[in-house]
Amino acid sequence: LFDGVYPFYPQQRKAAVFDIRTIIVIVVFLTLACSFLLIIPGIRGRARLYWTLRVLLSLFVGVAIVVVQFTGDWETGWVQANTSYKSFSPVQVNVDIGLHIGLAGVNVTLRGNPVNQINETINYNEHFPWNFGADYDRSYSEGLEKGLPSPILYVAEKFSSQSPCAVHRQYRLAGHYASAMLWVAFCTWIISNILFSMPVLVYGGYMLLVTGAFMIFSLLSFSTVRNSPMCLIQIGTGTLHVAYGGSFWLMLAVGLLCFVAGITIVAMHHLNLELLKAFFDLREDKAEEYQETPEVFVNPHFMNKGL
Repeated sequence: LFDGVYPFYPQQRKAAVFDIRTIIVIVVFLTLACSFLLIIPGIRGRARLYWTLRVLLSLFVGVAIVVVQFTGDWETGWVQANTSYKSFSPVQVNVDIGLHIGLAGVNVTLRGNPVNQINETINYNEHFPWNFGADYDRSYSEGLEKGLPSPILYVAEKFSSQSPCAVHRQYRLAGHYASAMLWVAFCTWIISNILFSMPVLVYGGYMLLVTGAFMIFSLLSFSTVRNSPMCLIQIGTGTLHVAYGGSFWLMLAVGLLCFVAGITIVAMHHLNLELLKAFFDLREDKAEEYQETPEVFVNPHFMNKGL
């Protein structure tokens, strides 16, 4: 043994805390936000407040669109039950079983109450992908070969393509189209920021409306999975039910925020354009706007000589 573990064999998998891709996305957007905060003292007057509000809200919308692509809580559910831990074993354990459904796959969490039972640490979080290019059935077969606990295999089997539940194709297509619409929303978000930096604010407002529309379309796409009846996931005496999770509600909130911001900008363009330009720091200087022709002084000596 080397420090209590076998050095040349696969180690026991630990429960996932946070997806590394989500961390990368958040760090990138936090870097942009911190870079802006470093230069904000150089902006004078009320424009400093307007710039801060615009930039931070815009970065929040962008990071929300990208992060939910990799989260696994579009639908979530938990149940506590007494169930068998391994196949062909009568030993019962008390566990919390969680189901986390994302756009790219499903995570099944198994956590013991307490964590240490029957001389083992019961703390698992297994991911089974169904995005295009991934083979869900193969991941499930690998789980069988590894000898994962029975509750995890039981829940994962419900989403396999061979399951009588027949929800695998529906979830896979819904997640794929929802992800595609979110990437389109991310592109329109970039275009809206470009337009806001130019004196065409109303078109930036229109692009914000398009961004919000594609977010709502992604939610509608994912919600089509509710059209397929879900099999009961019965574990012991408890039943695992799923409901919309944090990512779903976050996208709904951000989409409505884009709608409100877009409608406000378009309305201000027609009702009070000067106030809108002031908010975006595009108002022209009045002194330059109404600048008169400067007075010209003529030397009489050269005038007389010319005459």
